[in-house]
Amino acid sequence: MAPERTPSPDRIRRLRGPLMVRDDGSNDPERSTTDARLLDTQPNTDWLHTDTWRVLRIQSEFVEGFGALAEIPKAITVFGSARTKEGDPLYTLGMEMGEAIAKAGYACITGGGPGLMEAPNRGAWNADGLSVGLGIELPHEQHLNEWCDLGMNFRYFFVRKTMFLKYSQAFICLPGGLGTLDELFEALCMVQTGKITKFPIVLLGTEHWGGLVNWMRERLVSEGMISAEDMDLIFVTDSVDEAMEHIRDAHEGRVREVAEAARHNAGAADAR
Repeated sequence: MAPERTPSPDRIRRLRGPLMVRDDGSNDPERSTTDARLLDTQPNTDWLHTDTWRVLRIQSEFVEGFGALAEIPKAITVFGSARTKEGDPLYTLGMEMGEAIAKAGYACITGGGPGLMEAPNRGAWNADGLSVGLGIELPHEQHLNEWCDLGMNFRYFFVRKTMFLKYSQAFICLPGGLGTLDELFEALCMVQTGKITKFPIVLLGTEHWGGLVNWMRERLVSEGMISAEDMDLIFVTDSVDEAMEHIRDAHEGRVREVAEAARHNAGAADAR
């Protein structure tokens, strides 16, 4: 038997879409991503001959995502910072959130990375729930965390965002940075404009989110940029139990609305 070896630290593992590769980085010094290569300004017109073929890769990511997620149970997506370490109180809060999601009968979906993505996955996994991670190709090293029962890695942010929106019945945002803010406002915009069915959006952590929410009321609402009713799309709390109660109440109300609409339509049809 050959002597046991350990991987060289000079050869790092990186995700390239669904692929994992190990190399020394010499073939990709800029660590560019597929998204960057698609969206960057092109120095010539070669893109006319390459971007059309990229459509097939984009199509394949949609097909793979739909195929993998179509039969998962009802789900709640949790967003949060990748930089929060195990042992931080927020990491513990994330685990508690994932556990509560699983115990309520939902699958727990995250971005699949470390920190406050890993924590909800871990909590859901420990509670015997379905733990789903939807990762993304990034210029710096990041892998799907080990607590994912079902994991996918995407090349394109817009495909990944579609999966979050299509297969979630609620969003919960733990404290986070630009990525979390992007995901929060994407969800708010899609619900506000009726592009997706209205579903609950919870901000967990009043100290972290309170200033932003107050600014939205004091500036956006008061200046007529958004309606006062738009603030009702957000529920802010420090309590995992309150977050889940809000989500359950919203879903039960939606079920009643659908049933009432069905009865009304049936009555109108009988009258004709």
